[in-house]
Amino acid sequence: MDELIAKFSKTIERFFKTIETLNGALALGAGFAVVLLVLYHHGDLGEGYWGPFFTFLHVVSGITWIGLLYYFNLVQIPTMPKIPAELKPGIGKYIAPEALFWFRWSAAATVATGLIVFISGTAVINLTILTGALLGLIMAYNVWFIIWPNQQKALGLILVDDEAKAKAARTAMLTSRTNFVLSVPMLYCMVTARLVG
Repeated sequence: MDELIAKFSKTIERFFKTIETLNGALALGAGFAVVLLVLYHHGDLGEGYWGPFFTFLHVVSGITWIGLLYYFNLVQIPTMPKIPAELKPGIGKYIAPEALFWFRWSAAATVATGLIVFISGTAVINLTILTGALLGLIMAYNVWFIIWPNQQKALGLILVDDEAKAKAARTAMLTSRTNFVLSVPMLYCMVTARLVG
């Protein structure tokens, strides 16, 4: 029994060692997904499989995108006024640029995989899904063409004077808040399109 407990403890320790790094955690999650693919869907691999596979990628990238949108609107934006001035540069220099990297590229991945699902013919095509897609496209446009350019100014990645920096920060925040508002009906449409039409 002690030997079994020791083996289990070593396995758990190897698991924790793997997931300590982001790349290790991503690789392990992808590996588990491949195991499930082989176990459950190996017989389905073919032309008809790729629509559902890209639907999965669409959902994963969408969760990342909307999760970060909710992080910005529910955590970072409301908390920034409470952070002491001497600590704020750490947010602007390290956390916000990394979060914005994942934010904008997950938005792009969500749009790209959504288009693949749509083109593959596996998407339900009705007014509900089209409304959700339109809202998602508006939100992605906002990310790339309003939020990101203004955040670059607000974070000092593009040098501007203090007045332009403050204006850019407000524009980015209001556009992010607009996306937060649009996300609720967008998600409603995406979830219910297959269920109620």
